[in-house]
Order: sequence, then structure tokens, then C-alpha cells
Amino acid sequence: MKLSGKQTLTLALCGTSVVLAHAGEKSEKAKSNKTNIIYILADDLGYGDLSCYGQTKFATPNLDALATQGLRFTNHYAGCTVSAPSQCSLMTGLHTGHAPIRGNNSVRIDGEVYDTALPEKYKTVAECLKEQDYTTACIGKWGLGGPGTEGHPNNQGFDYFYGHLGQGHAHFYYPQFMFENDQKITLNIDPKEKKYYSEDLFMEKATRFIMENKDQPFFLYLSVTIPHAELIVPDDELEKFKGMYDEPSPWPPGQHYAGEFGGQPYPRAAFAAMITRLDGDVGRIRQLLEELGIDQNTLIIFTSDNGPHKEGGADPEFFNSGGGLRGIKRDLYEGGIRVPMIAYWPGVIQPGRTIDMPSAFWDVLPTFCEISGAKIPKGLDGISFLPDLKGKKRKEHDYFYWEFHESPSQAVRRGNWKAVRKNIESDPATELYDLSVDPGEADNIAVSYPNIVTKLEKLMKVSHTNDTQWKFPEN
Repeated sequence: MKLSGKQTLTLALCGTSVVLAHAGEKSEKAKSNKTNIIYILADDLGYGDLSCYGQTKFATPNLDALATQGLRFTNHYAGCTVSAPSQCSLMTGLHTGHAPIRGNNSVRIDGEVYDTALPEKYKTVAECLKEQDYTTACIGKWGLGGPGTEGHPNNQGFDYFYGHLGQGHAHFYYPQFMFENDQKITLNIDPKEKKYYSEDLFMEKATRFIMENKDQPFFLYLSVTIPHAELIVPDDELEKFKGMYDEPSPWPPGQHYAGEFGGQPYPRAAFAAMITRLDGDVGRIRQLLEELGIDQNTLIIFTSDNGPHKEGGADPEFFNSGGGLRGIKRDLYEGGIRVPMIAYWPGVIQPGRTIDMPSAFWDVLPTFCEISGAKIPKGLDGISFLPDLKGKKRKEHDYFYWEFHESPSQAVRRGNWKAVRKNIESDPATELYDLSVDPGEADNIAVSYPNIVTKLEKLMKVSHTNDTQWKFPEN
């Protein structure tokens, strides 16, 4: 009998519990000085999509517990408002004015569509950690280079990779294939059969990686695809939410995403069920760490790659996915780039704290370097937030900068001032907001503060470096 991904994961965890019960002692790894790092990146999860950030229509108890017993960031920003440049900022410590990948740009390899490759010369988080003898894995969606390219995860510091090498393939939860390192693994030849749910496969590989590397320092970059469209989840999870919400209209057959195979009659239920499944998986990872005796020596960070989407039947208004912030994915307003972030590190992070000081994806690389003892590369835009984790004062950013290339846009935040140029080509006017009193960016006060606008526009100009591959209007 062939087991589903979920069943395989359950058996793996049960088997682990039995082995550990007989072991009678904690792993030697727990005694080492190197901290394991697990970085979990959700896909298109909005600022308000967790109940610890205000979600009321469903609950995320495992992530809530992580926040209650750890640290919740209230002003954390993604690298961009879409996946690939956001991942690039995360991996390289550079914002989108300096990073080598500044948009979702596809290339075709062997008849399949992948993503522009991250150049070899840029040092990634994984490469820094490997210098400190970490075993590294990327499991899930990788949007920085396809098979045979310099951007492939195995060429960017990851010892192990399993998942999607093309973002287009990650749009579907019953994929026809995945890659394991450089090997293409055939899965659902006919997606209608729905044999292998991608989230379950990611979790099976992630738990196996943790178990196999419990006795040595490891870095797990778990880049899941929930809750990106399509809206589909195995029936065992969907049944819990059927009838809970008024479903205004099903997502019709013949459309992109789930509609391609019969439609999604319960899009709201499916959305809630998907995030609930992810929440449960985070809980299982934490349980596994405790059973292995390495939870006290492991930092878990959970966040999202950008704001909520409105595709395939997703309904961010109904769920208040933006948490009251303006905008969604592909916007540089707060709702498109401000994301939840939770950090859990027993014995280091004082439980129940929140951090209001702004931080961003480009801060992750220097943070992980400082945690591991690796040398921080020169020329980064990021600043380590390790002091935040330890409850100490840290250096603040002078400002934060973003640019978006699909509809050329820019944004800069300095203190509580936020400037947005939402489409430079058609409407070059700069909007100005005071986030201290207007976090929802409802009141454009540019006319009242022309000097502030001028200063922030200068920051936009100096923050953007020209790149022949990523052409941008003169600003």
C-alpha cells in the first residue's frame, strides 16, 4: 500500500518517538555551542493571517504558542512585494535597489519555465553558515535559478535541496514533478489523481533532514508554498471548514489554479484549511525538536515572503489578511510588504515580547552570521537583529528602500515617514504617510510636508543602482 505524504510524515514522527524513548538521553548536539537555525517562509501569507496578529475567522494555535513563548515582530518587512526579489534580499542581505534579482523574470530550460539565476559571485546565507560547519538544506520553493544554472541551490551553499526550481510549478499543490538536488522526480503524472500533496512532501523531507542532522549544527530553509494560490487542500483538512463561511461563489472550472481540475466550490474554507495545515506542521516540527532534545539549541523563525494575494478565489478582504494595512501583493503600501515574523529560541528569547523597531529581510544574513560566528560580508544593506532576540539595544536603520519592476514603483521608510511612488511611468507623484498615526496609509500628506517629500525622494534616487537586466525609469 502506498502511503500519502501526510501518513508518511506521521509514521516518521511516531517512529522517532519510539527510538527516542529507548535512547534515554538527549543528543550530544544539544551540548554544542552552535545554534541550529530553522527559517520557515510562507508564501503570500498576509500580516493579519495569523490569530496572534489579529486573525479572527480561524485559529493558528501552534504559531500563537510560538509567539507567546517567543518574540513577535510588528514592523518586519519582506524584501519585495513578490517572491523572487524577496528571496534574493533574504539570501544576499541586499535590498532591491542593489540586489541582482529585482523581479519575477522567467527563463525557459528544457521546455520548462524557471527563474532568473542568482549570480555565483553573491554570497548567500547558506554559504556563510557552511563556513561555520553547518549542514544546510533548502526545502520548498526556490525562485533564484533553475536546473544546471549557477543559481541552483546546490551552487548557492545548500548541501541538500528538495522542491520546486520554478515558481510557476509551485503554483500547484499536486505537481507533476519536483527536484531533489539536480534530479527530477516524477510525481503526479495526472494531477486529477491527487496522490502527492506538496506541503506533505516538504514536511516529510524537512523532518527527515532534522532527524539525520540532529548531532551537528544545521540550517533548514523551509520555503513552503501555503497559502499561495491554488486554493486546494486534502479533504481531511477541508472537511473541518466546510459550511463555516458563506462562500459567495465557487472558483469555476476552466480557470487557472484549482479551477483547472473541477473548480474550488469552497475557496474560503480551503484558504483557512491550508493555513491551519501549515500551523499544524509548524507544531510538529517543534514537537520533533523537543523529542530529539535539541529544542533548547534551535532558533525557529517564521515569516512570509510578501503580502496576501487575490488570486484563484482568495479573499483577503473577507479574512482581513492585511491586518488593516493598505494594499496586497504587488503593492509597496504596507499591506504588500509588511509581514508577520515570529522568533522562538528557548533560553535566549524572553517569552512574550514584541519588537516594534523596523527590520527587513536583508537583515537576516548578518543576523545568522552573528549567531553562527561567521564573518559578515562587506557591502550589505542589512543590520543584525540578534540584539532584538536577546532583549538588547541594537543599531537602527537610517531608512528602508524597496522597488518593484512589474509596474515600476518605489517606496522608502525613514522613521515613521513613508513615501510611495506607485507607478513612476504613469504617475510620478510621491505620496507621503505618517505611519505613527496612519499605519493604513489612508491620508496622503505630501502637500503639507514638501521638505520631507524632497528628502525621501533623494533617498529613492541614491538607493537605486542601475542594472542592465532590470531597467528602471529615471527617477
